Amino acid sequence: MKISDMNWPQVEDYLKTNDLAVLPLGSTEQHAYLSLATDSILSQRMAGEAAEPFGVPVFPVVAYGVTPSFMAYPGTVSLRISTYLAVVRDILDSLKQHGFRRVLIVNGHGGNQPAANFIAEWMGDNPDVAVKFHNWWNAPRTLAKVQEIDPLASHASWMENFPWTRLAGVEQPEKKKPLVDFARMRVKGPAAVRDLIGDGNFGGVYQKSDEEMLAVWQAGLAETRDLIEGPWN
Repeated sequence: MKISDMNWPQVEDYLKTNDLAVLPLGSTEQHAYLSLATDSILSQRMAGEAAEPFGVPVFPVVAYGVTPSFMAYPGTVSLRISTYLAVVRDILDSLKQHGFRRVLIVNGHGGNQPAANFIAEWMGDNPDVAVKFHNWWNAPRTLAKVQEIDPLASHASWMENFPWTRLAGVEQPEKKKPLVDFARMRVKGPAAVRDLIGDGNFGGVYQKSDEEMLAVWQAGLAETRDLIEGPWN
């Protein structure tokens, strides 16, 4: 259940019998011909659908992340790592203060990885709270399903092209893009990154069938639900 569909007394009642919450993390950044909010759309939806059978509250997605390399693409918003970690800290501190003692973070953006390291530190200071950091798209079973369909899958390619990340009236290119040279990309600034990767797809075809995408989604749901169920101790 979404926190946006609850009021504070309902949360207070929930906390009398359960202390688990789900927090999605996303990003606002270029995804070639897909929505700039792709990472946020996917993490919010994955968190909501995974938590629904358990009646666990899902907090609104943190829609901005760490993505400095894409700042040459209009619409991208990047937070400094220090800013981002401060936001994550304040959210976790707030959840703890209200009585949440188990938190599943469903992350949809690779650039948010510094938060995983921070969370380990935060739990050291808050040993009464358990936090799981879950990169839903590259968790073992989900990634295996992606590679089973097509091993050439990357940022802004088919693996992120779901019916709910596409834009109305925007056609996807009918080609297979060579994989970007990551070694070169890692040493370039934003403008040079844009020159290197062009439209923003890191490599691979731009779209697969909805049936194949649903198979990836179902793998992600099953894996995320397993984390909600536990173990937590």
